Amino acid sequence: MRVISDITEMTSFSRKIIAAGKTIGFVPTMGYLHAGHLSLVERAKKECDIIILSIFVNPAQFGPKEDLAAYPRDLMRDLKLLKPLKVDIVFNPQAKEMYPSGCKTFVNIDGDLTQKLCGAFRPIHFKGVLTVVAKLLNIVLPHKAYFGEKDAQQCVVIKKMCKDLKFPVKIITLPTIREKDGLAMSSRNTYLTTEERKSAPMIYKTLLMAEKMIDDGELRGKKVITAMKKKLKSMKNAEIQYISIVNSDTLEDRANISGEIIIALALKLGKTRLIDNIVMSV
Repeated sequence: MRVISDITEMTSFSRKIIAAGKTIGFVPTMGYLHAGHLSLVERAKKECDIIILSIFVNPAQFGPKEDLAAYPRDLMRDLKLLKPLKVDIVFNPQAKEMYPSGCKTFVNIDGDLTQKLCGAFRPIHFKGVLTVVAKLLNIVLPHKAYFGEKDAQQCVVIKKMCKDLKFPVKIITLPTIREKDGLAMSSRNTYLTTEERKSAPMIYKTLLMAEKMIDDGELRGKKVITAMKKKLKSMKNAEIQYISIVNSDTLEDRANISGEIIIALALKLGKTRLIDNIVMSV
């Protein structure tokens, strides 16, 4: 396993791999890896010849009062986790190279796709996400890139960007990996206090309740959302940001539930912002 920090060196390596007729699978991360990230690597290994994983805490996707400084970082820990998986390259660029002095170009998608759900509470977030993913795709030149469905809105907007800008890459999204009690794995779970961690599984239980209501024939979105709010209010120190039922491709709200949908929610548990979702077909 080789660690590359230089952008030019990374692109040069990828071009040689492509010239040799091999395929590149890419897993972009912000580090502090968990089993969810590792599942993306395992899938990539089944489908591609060379695996590149990036570790870069992207400053452009954090708002001024968010957790950029506090976000967990431990490169040595991450490399130990990756070694048994035989990742070929860990790309670990520096912010000053990704965003050099005078950098004024950013990527965004106009409209609701980036402005609703998480975008309503994190107004610059998806502009930062799309910009860094565009940069990483241009640097790494992968054939396939792998993302987790816990960040469902992120998956939708990245697919849209790649389609609109004609990136020659296939975006693969994989199911959320969970703790034994159902909590979606996230690097931010480390922020939770002991008491908050005990109550956090209620998020997934609420999503499962909503899924069952729909499976049992309740197709009125407002009714399902009301029941979810009631259940989540039993959580101590939780502040609901949104609960939405949306089309899985367009993120349009589904007042009358039909087709493939995402049941999505975000809340703050103490100081920690948690998101989760379930994708289902009706």
